[in-house]
Amino acid sequence: MNLIYAALAFLMALIFGFVGVTRVGSWLIERRNPPIGEFADIDGARIHYVHVPAPANAELPPIVFIHGASANLRDQMLPLRPLLEGRAEMLFLDRPGHGWSGRGTTNENPSAQANTIAALMDHLGIRNAVIVGHSFGGLVTSAFGREHPDKTLGLVFLAPATHPWPGGATAWYYDLTTMPVLGWLFSETLTYPAGALQMADATTCVFSPNKVPDNYLSSASIPLVLRPTAFRANATDVAGLYRYALATAPRYAEIKAPTVVISGDRDKVVYAHIHSVGLARDIAGAELVWVHNLGHKPDWIATDLTVGAIEKVAGKNIDLQAMARTVEARIAGDAYGAGRCADIKVPQAELAPT
Repeated sequence: MNLIYAALAFLMALIFGFVGVTRVGSWLIERRNPPIGEFADIDGARIHYVHVPAPANAELPPIVFIHGASANLRDQMLPLRPLLEGRAEMLFLDRPGHGWSGRGTTNENPSAQANTIAALMDHLGIRNAVIVGHSFGGLVTSAFGREHPDKTLGLVFLAPATHPWPGGATAWYYDLTTMPVLGWLFSETLTYPAGALQMADATTCVFSPNKVPDNYLSSASIPLVLRPTAFRANATDVAGLYRYALATAPRYAEIKAPTVVISGDRDKVVYAHIHSVGLARDIAGAELVWVHNLGHKPDWIATDLTVGAIEKVAGKNIDLQAMARTVEARIAGDAYGAGRCADIKVPQAELAPT
């Protein structure tokens, strides 16, 4: 019996130790990555955003940027704001539960998050805009374009995740984190120390075969996702992605806005041949731009092409295919992560149009 008590005492000490490590680590992360924008209360969620007002001579319409999983507003703002500053009004925001935004009680799926973004636009007086979504943000972008057509001037999808994929599986730790009690305990004890150890390698595979920009993790404040509440919000998003896509993908034909989809054929995060091809098939008039040897981060690796896509849906005459070839020439020799980051293999049956 004494051995059982001793084992229980050791287990409790271990749990409290990991809780302490996570609390201190989260505090340090927040100290190093403070909010950089303003806050607005949108339907009970405190949303953190950076609003760049339109210059008097703006040549482009307003642009709203929607980041992907595990990220925050800096992930798109750092590479794209410098190229668009002075040309357009811009809105960068932390999706509900991410970065410094609160989750609220009504933001558990992409449609609800799109509604929150639409309400934030109303709050800021942005009547309509080009919506730019990366990865999971592409799913929110599709919901926005479908449910808020009056606010949508155009859509730009960057390496989106929008359609059902074979098996519908996601990483085990997302499913675990969404479990009652056990998921809370996991996020409060292990996600910070384990995530801190794995983050650099995981980021290499997000960018692979392209190089991770210098100081990317710190400059883009990516460690913010390791805080327990943010990790749970992120896990809820990702774990629910397949179910939401399965239910809503048949409705993409309702989207009428000008659309561009940019994807790389070496994406190691999402099934580009399913999601991107699916969007180009389902949205009338959508232009699909394939970039050879590009990974999951067009916003950082093909910033010029991303800006060109924004210009294209805004009505400018832009040859995106020619721009893609220029990007390809620039990254043709990239082979970062080789041997460590596996390519996603799609069964040939899944590539056939349906």
